[in-house]
Amino acid sequence: MRSSLLILIVIFFVQIMSAGNGKNYGKGVTLKDATKISDILAKPEEYNGKRLLVEGNIIDVCKERGCWIKIASDKEFEVMLFKVDDGVITFPLDAKGKHAKAEGIFSVKTFSVEQLIESGKKHAEKEKKEFDPASIKGPKTVIMLKGEGAVID
Repeated sequence: MRSSLLILIVIFFVQIMSAGNGKNYGKGVTLKDATKISDILAKPEEYNGKRLLVEGNIIDVCKERGCWIKIASDKEFEVMLFKVDDGVITFPLDAKGKHAKAEGIFSVKTFSVEQLIESGKKHAEKEKKEFDPASIKGPKTVIMLKGEGAVID
């Protein structure tokens, strides 16, 4: 009976000690202070090219290769894409709904109509699907955090 109680106590303390540590992906995180996603999205040009740490709940995970996660903002209906190079980090599908701290270089890039049509044609060819260039209505700005490391609780 005493040994069972001792084992339960040890398990309890191990769980308490490991709580909040999370699992590291890639390089982990080095920055201490997170920038609010809502602040970044309000003035993306001010953050372009800067190393940032963001945090929030993961609302989606790449189902194909685990190469990106979408992190909910501190404001409703806002999301930050955290994209890593294929094969460098693989996020598990069960990360959805968990809390993440993610660090990387913030990027704002605008694609012209011509670039979007070319990309659409290549994607359609790869997926063996039809692509209608008329579906492109104008240039598109893509904002994301080019991922280097994350911690998921």
